[in-house]
Amino acid sequence: MVSLPTYRIEAPDTLFIELLQVIPRPPYRIEAYDVLQIQVAGTMVGQPINGYYLVEGEGIVTLGPAYGTVRIMGMTIDEATEEITRQLQVILQHPAVSVQFSRSGAIQMVTGLYPVASDGTVNLRRYGMVRVAGKTVTEARLAVQQQLAQYFESPRVGLDIRIFNSKKYYVITAGAGTGDMIQPFPIMGTETVLDAIARLQGMSQISSKTMWVARATPADKGDENILPVNFVAITYGMTETNYQLMPGDRLYIVDDNLVAANNFLNKLTQPIERLLNISNLGIDAVRSAQTTGRLYNLTRSGI
Repeated sequence: MVSLPTYRIEAPDTLFIELLQVIPRPPYRIEAYDVLQIQVAGTMVGQPINGYYLVEGEGIVTLGPAYGTVRIMGMTIDEATEEITRQLQVILQHPAVSVQFSRSGAIQMVTGLYPVASDGTVNLRRYGMVRVAGKTVTEARLAVQQQLAQYFESPRVGLDIRIFNSKKYYVITAGAGTGDMIQPFPIMGTETVLDAIARLQGMSQISSKTMWVARATPADKGDENILPVNFVAITYGMTETNYQLMPGDRLYIVDDNLVAANNFLNKLTQPIERLLNISNLGIDAVRSAQTTGRLYNLTRSGI
């Protein structure tokens, strides 16, 4: 086994992007799913307001059964403090309210799976498009951080490839004269010939044990790179020809000679059989017409 070259992201890979830490740029206005730390002095006995409160999707925070809800979405921290104070003054005499920003709802909004589009970009929704095609994981992570830096102070981002779709190997199964079948499989970096055959759930009834790996070579070289596979040996645990598959490799499985010969003869004789059947149908039709004519003539003659 060897390590593959550094993976370059391409369409249609799927990335997992996680926003680990963000500090909103001032002046920040509260959004849905933000988390605020709210502390109030002078509350009712047994009904404190002291903790972390989620701004719900409707733009409100729920302070508890005794105090109800306050709509604060779109406000600054100072405006939210004034609004909470104004509402609590209806219930409490001299509430002292402190509101601090704790966590941005953008973490929840940004974190998720992102397919790489055909133009090589990922769509961060309200935070714009980022080109990631051709980049390594590290380069793509820095590109996403740079994009989010337009909206946040020093954002920290985690990025990983969740679904490998752009790098493939191919298994070509000869069809014994009935057409070859080609199946692509995404490459993860550790696949071998035996793994590829296992993905097929074994050999088909028309396949032989003759196979090879055709490895892609640069166009300017023009030489074939064929690696013969000893199927029996690798099933017995001998790993010499159980090659590690690389992106672009073709595993070609040859068809069985007897099955191929039988299919060839069937294709050769079927047109002749059709012609004979058509000829027999014509003869039967003529005989039927002659018999019907004789019976008709005998009936007219009164015989």
